[in-house]
Amino acid sequence: MSKVCELTGKKAMIGNKVSHANNKNKRFFKINLCKKRFFLIKEKKWIKLKICTYAIKIINKIGIEKALKRFNYNYKK
Repeated sequence: MSKVCELTGKKAMIGNKVSHANNKNKRFFKINLCKKRFFLIKEKKWIKLKICTYAIKIINKIGIEKALKRFNYNYKK
């Protein structure tokens, strides 16, 4: 599987590592992915998501159902 957040769509970015002497080298900024299980109360079932920590903070704040609706995630597979 690729390293992409299933909810927000975030993925690794490419940038420069800049030294003190202002030398620039290419590098990757990877996202912090976690595998989490969430319970949908309306559907009465568990879903597994591979999401970034930013998405976990949003889910903790507004709830899983509102977060799935906000990011247009289709969990019916």
